[in-house]
Amino acid sequence: MDLTPHGYYVGPTTWFYLSLLLILAVFFRFHRVWSLRNIDLALLLCTSPGLLLVQSEDRRMLGFGWLFVVSGIFLFRLLFDSFFVRRPHTTQNLNPAGMGFLCAAAFVLLSMQAVSVPLPESTEHTLQRADDLINRTDRTEAEVIVQPPVEVEAGPTPALLGAPIKVMFDHLAPRIMAMTAHLAVIVGLLFAGRNLFGDLQLGLAMATLYSLLPCTAYDVGEFNHVLPAALIVWAIVAYRMPFVSGSLMGMACGALFFPLFLVPMWCVFYGRKEGSRFFLAVTVVFAALLTSSLLTSADPDSFWRQTIGTIRLPVLAFEGGDQVEGFWDEGEYGSPYRIPVIVGYFLMLAALTFWPRTKKVEHLIAHSAALIVGTQFWYPQQGGVYLLWYLPLLLMVVFRPRLTRLERPETTTEQTAVTSTPLSDPPPPKRMMVGGQLQRVQLYR
Repeated sequence: MDLTPHGYYVGPTTWFYLSLLLILAVFFRFHRVWSLRNIDLALLLCTSPGLLLVQSEDRRMLGFGWLFVVSGIFLFRLLFDSFFVRRPHTTQNLNPAGMGFLCAAAFVLLSMQAVSVPLPESTEHTLQRADDLINRTDRTEAEVIVQPPVEVEAGPTPALLGAPIKVMFDHLAPRIMAMTAHLAVIVGLLFAGRNLFGDLQLGLAMATLYSLLPCTAYDVGEFNHVLPAALIVWAIVAYRMPFVSGSLMGMACGALFFPLFLVPMWCVFYGRKEGSRFFLAVTVVFAALLTSSLLTSADPDSFWRQTIGTIRLPVLAFEGGDQVEGFWDEGEYGSPYRIPVIVGYFLMLAALTFWPRTKKVEHLIAHSAALIVGTQFWYPQQGGVYLLWYLPLLLMVVFRPRLTRLERPETTTEQTAVTSTPLSDPPPPKRMMVGGQLQRVQLYR
């Protein structure tokens, strides 16, 4: 059954040119060319040529190098985001009604793209695991003989969430799974603009730009890569409820490996009391996801292969050989050069976890995106290509206003308790002479 119009096809290059014109027409600030918004737009659009070069056979290494440079600029931008104190409220070049129509139309085009392009290998593997979960069968014995896939291995979360879709839609399940993940990101950005930024139009702008960017269309079928980003976005939206946010983060940790690096910083953000609730929720959900593999495990060895066996130790131990495909390909660059990069990443992880000591939501968003971008530099499998891991968070950093009013829940509770405590016999206001005039000293605001 063909769900696309007859003769419909939009190639990667054509999609890049069309989205480039639309993005510039809607989001570019023509009255102020040298602005932070325009620089961010230029960086986001610079990722598309690198992805196109990676898809070519003879210029793959040039594409990986291009993406590494752009990712480095992104990392620098995110680390110094808190120093950009001026956050003027800027409207888009299209009214909200037109923005909503453009976002819906772009999502329809993405859905048609998901139906027309071939299914990614990672999504096929997730669909097989979902089918095994439904039928309670063990396929690990056959997978030992087959060479492991080149892409990053996913955890149990995509299979568990994709199993109901597999039961209801069968053959269309992988397409619907991918578009459901993208829809979760779009709706999460809308709620982030409405609940966190205080402006639904900002959420609509983020959702529209997410749908228009070429990197979204190029990997539209990558359910495994979009799902953890969607869960992290909703964890930020629900940050006032540590247990809910921790549950979402635990599900994200059960999808891919990179959300695990965010957990220490989020615990420090919440403080001692709320941080313990957040960590408890992450631990309980992550343990429940791992034990779900018991449903498709015939013996302890099979359970080990489905959990710990998904971590490809030879690749991470600089012994990947032909399994490594990316910037750190041993044919071009020696894998041992990754060692100082990994050391630098964990130093950055420790620094962002404890600095600044009192974190706000704006620090949480920017530093989470920075940690995810940092994984692109040392992960050997096509590092720099996985833009969908951090694209929603990066859009939140680009569009956010000043969020000094948003404190962590524990701090807000303490401030409320202090201000609500009655004072017995408050001292009278003191008067002091400053500059020859009698002035009143305000002890309480």
